[in-house]
Amino acid sequence: MTLGDFILLVPFVLLLGAMALAPVCAPGWWLRHYAKVALGLGAMTAGWYAFALRDWHSLGAAAHEYFGFIALVGSLFVVSGGIHLGVKGEATPLKNVIFLFIGALAANILGTTGAAMLLIRPWIRMNKYRVTAHHLVFFIFIVANVGGCLTPIGDPPLFLGYLQGVPFWWVAKNCWPAWLLANGLLLGIFYALDRKNFLRAPRPVREKETASETWTIDGLPNLFFLAVILGAVFAPSPGREILMAAAAVGSWFTTKKSVHAANGFNFHPIQEVAVLFAGIFATMIPALAWLDHHAASLLGQNPSPGIFFWGTGVLSAGLDNAPTYLGFLSALRGTSGTAEISELLASHAPQVLAISLGAVFFGAATYIGNGPNFMVKAIAEQNGVKMPSFLAFVVKFSLPFLLPVLAIVWLLFFRG
Repeated sequence: MTLGDFILLVPFVLLLGAMALAPVCAPGWWLRHYAKVALGLGAMTAGWYAFALRDWHSLGAAAHEYFGFIALVGSLFVVSGGIHLGVKGEATPLKNVIFLFIGALAANILGTTGAAMLLIRPWIRMNKYRVTAHHLVFFIFIVANVGGCLTPIGDPPLFLGYLQGVPFWWVAKNCWPAWLLANGLLLGIFYALDRKNFLRAPRPVREKETASETWTIDGLPNLFFLAVILGAVFAPSPGREILMAAAAVGSWFTTKKSVHAANGFNFHPIQEVAVLFAGIFATMIPALAWLDHHAASLLGQNPSPGIFFWGTGVLSAGLDNAPTYLGFLSALRGTSGTAEISELLASHAPQVLAISLGAVFFGAATYIGNGPNFMVKAIAEQNGVKMPSFLAFVVKFSLPFLLPVLAIVWLLFFRG
């Protein structure tokens, strides 16, 4: 890496460092100034590309990806906020496992963002008498990430692969064994943790079942707007973003105020995500450019699937997983000398599978690995749940619980 490359990466490193340390060391300061930090560092990188390098193509590509990302995430946030799921009683560990498994299935139909935004509030209400960090972290692991690897709708990296020419059903056909293994292991770990938490709760909490609580759903007209957003995913840009924005506006003005009130809905979570990811998308332009230029030389000739699994995964945890997926898919094309996706799938299917699973699974490792993660954190904190900091998320949950699951997936599917 040259000195120039390093200097261009400084704003990205500073932003990641601020997001990791500032909420712990100076939470009040960060809450007041996070927008200035993120947008300021993003403006530094964007200004350099615009006025020094005159690289408008890279800026335009990053802006296009950001607005596509925020249109999808924002519209799903608004529409899901107009649907209220009423829950009954206090959830047992088994009920929680069933709920998370349903969420993992729903992530492939609604996308990880749609499933997470629809289910996070009822998930918190189900566990309101004993909710702890592990409830939210494993929700992020399963519903917001690992659950969504069976269809291109499930997670943004897979949708980008679909746009590149990966057949729609190739994902389900090739990913389902790893999906079943990873989700099964995570659900098993969660059950053990949640049972311990449940048994520590007072008996009235464990047996709480009130007549006033029942399973209900309100805001059903928003299912139409949800269908519009999912259909818009397959439309070309900018029609895609226009349809998503129209669905969000329609949902906002037609949803009863009582539904928004019951959900405690406001725009702060999506505002925080929009600001922070604007900084991330801008500052990571040089990081992705460096990856695109050097990945093939770093990977060597005919790299094994395991290298793609860990390489895509580790960088997906630190960068947004969608552009990382494209970077490693491009690197695979370069090392294989194959441009056509159909030929690539015929000759290097294990490597493509490794890139797909690495991007989706490792997106769960940090708050910034995948779009829904930070939104779940923001909504949980808005509902009074104390969430782990950026570093605590990694050290207390990703390393001891998620990493062993990822290592088992590697051993069984990619080690050879």
